[in-house]
Amino acid sequence: MGLRKELDTSLSQELTAIKSAGRYRFLRNIETAQSPRVTLDGREVVLMCSNNYLGLANHPRLTEAAKKAIDCYGTSASASRLVSGTMTLHKKLEEAIAKFKGTETALIFNCGYMANVGIISSLLGPGDVAFSDELNHASIIDGCRLSRAKVVVFPHKDMNALENLLRNEKGRRRMILVDGVFSMDGDIAPLPEMVELAEKYGAWIMVDEAHATGVLGERGAGTVEYFGLTKRVPIQMGTLGKALGGFGAYIAGSKILREYLINKARSFIFTTALPPADMAVALEAIRLMQEEPERRQRLHHNVKIFVDGLSSMGFDVTNQGTAVVPVIIGPEDKTMQMSEMLLKHGVFVAGIRPPTVPPGTSRLRVTLMATHTEEDLSLALDAFAQAGKELGLI
Repeated sequence: MGLRKELDTSLSQELTAIKSAGRYRFLRNIETAQSPRVTLDGREVVLMCSNNYLGLANHPRLTEAAKKAIDCYGTSASASRLVSGTMTLHKKLEEAIAKFKGTETALIFNCGYMANVGIISSLLGPGDVAFSDELNHASIIDGCRLSRAKVVVFPHKDMNALENLLRNEKGRRRMILVDGVFSMDGDIAPLPEMVELAEKYGAWIMVDEAHATGVLGERGAGTVEYFGLTKRVPIQMGTLGKALGGFGAYIAGSKILREYLINKARSFIFTTALPPADMAVALEAIRLMQEEPERRQRLHHNVKIFVDGLSSMGFDVTNQGTAVVPVIIGPEDKTMQMSEMLLKHGVFVAGIRPPTVPPGTSRLRVTLMATHTEEDLSLALDAFAQAGKELGLI
C-alpha cells in the first residue's frame, strides 16, 4: 500500500493543479446509439458534438454487416497481421479503400492515431525534416516526435512561410504533413498550393483525411479528391470511424509504400489486427456512401442552416463547407459555462479548451450530421440563443 499511496498522492497533486487551472476533464455517459438525439444522464438531448457526420453509426445495414461478420469470422483476428491475423476481410477492405481513394493499394491500421504515429515514424528519422502545420492533429505531432526527425512548424495555412522553410531546411527526406480538414477549426487545407510547393522543392506530402472522408469530394473521398489531386498526393491517411460510422484507419498510396509500412510501421506490426466486425462495417459504409450521395448533400444543407442561424445571432462562427463548426467563445470558463447551459436547454456540445486549442480560442465544437432533422436544428439554435443571452455572449 505504501507505493500505491505515494503514486496516488503524486497524481492527486497534479489533478488538483489541473482543476485549479480550469482544465479538468471528465467523462459523460451516453446511454443510447450515436443518433441525432441521445440519452445522456437519463435525459434526451440533441447530440451536436459527434463525428458521425453521415449518420451511419447505427444504420441497420452496418449493424447487420457486423453481425454477419461475427457469425462467419468470429469476434477477433486474434493475432497481428504478420502472424496469423490477416483475414479475408482485411484483403477485401483494403481493395475497396484503394478503389474508393483512387490509389494502387491501401493498408489498414487499428485507429487514426496509430496510423499517423506509425506512418510518420517509419518514413522519417534522424536527418530528415517534417514540415507541420501548427494546427495539425495531436497524432501527427506525436508521430513527428517519435520519428526523431527535425520538426519545423509553420503558421496555419501560411504558404509563404512554408515555402521559406522548404527553401532553407535541408534533409535526407523532407515531408509536408497536413490535415485535409482541421479537426478543431473545420477549415480546409490549401492543398493545391501545398502540392505545388512539394513538387517545386522535392518534398513528400501526406494528407490526413480523417474529417474530410465522406464530407468532401464528388464521391466523398476527401480533400484530395475535392481538389482533383489524387495522382499528385502520394500519401493519404484516413479513418473508418467518423463519417464511415465504424472504427479503424488506413493509408492509401502505392504498392511500394504499403510494402514498406508492413515492414517498418511499428504500430502496424506489433498489434492485434482489426476485428472482422469492424472491417465488415467499413465495407458496407463505403458501399452505402456511394449509393446515397444525398446523405452528403443533406449534411451540407444542415451545416448551412446552422451556420446562418448562429451568424445571425452574432456568434463568432466560420465554416468552409465541412461538418465541423467552431463557435469561438474565448475564455475557458465562459466556454464551459456555455456548454453546461446548452445541456440544460437540451443540447449536448462539448467545450474545447487548451491544450487542445490555443489559449484564448476556447470554443464549442459543433458538428452536424446528415440525419439531424429541421426540428433538431431549430431546437439547437433556440438553445444557443437562450444560453448566449443568459451568459451575455450575444
